[in-house]
Amino acid sequence: MEDEAAEEYPTEIHEYLTAFGKSVISVEDMLKKMMSVSRSELLQKIDPLEQAKLDLVSAYTLNSLFWIYLTSQGINPKEHPVKEELERIRSYMNRVKEITDRKKAARLDKGAARRFIKHALSDPAAEEGSPAKIDSKPKTKKK
Repeated sequence: MEDEAAEEYPTEIHEYLTAFGKSVISVEDMLKKMMSVSRSELLQKIDPLEQAKLDLVSAYTLNSLFWIYLTSQGINPKEHPVKEELERIRSYMNRVKEITDRKKAARLDKGAARRFIKHALSDPAAEEGSPAKIDSKPKTKKK
């Protein structure tokens, strides 16, 4: 039976087909793991931002698999509505990424900033108890 299968397609693509078969099995395994936990159970364990990420990744994955299906059927997915759907999902993924990046961005500690500026602007001589000398006129070079 293996000989019959080998005769149905060129031997040059055998490695590619084997890799594709392994990838399909891997995707099936991941989907089984994902489907083994009920959605409501999973959503109770994660925060809303993580829920959004999960929904987007799930939608993107399913649409990507449909893209692959269309390609395997000889249909050009670039001319199919699935292309717009993938672009829409990608735009939402970018929005979620922006929100995540904003959360990770450094926050200004106003109290610490005030202390830092106050210390940086203070005159060391004034701290020692002697009055600080401040020239009202800037020094100019004589020619």
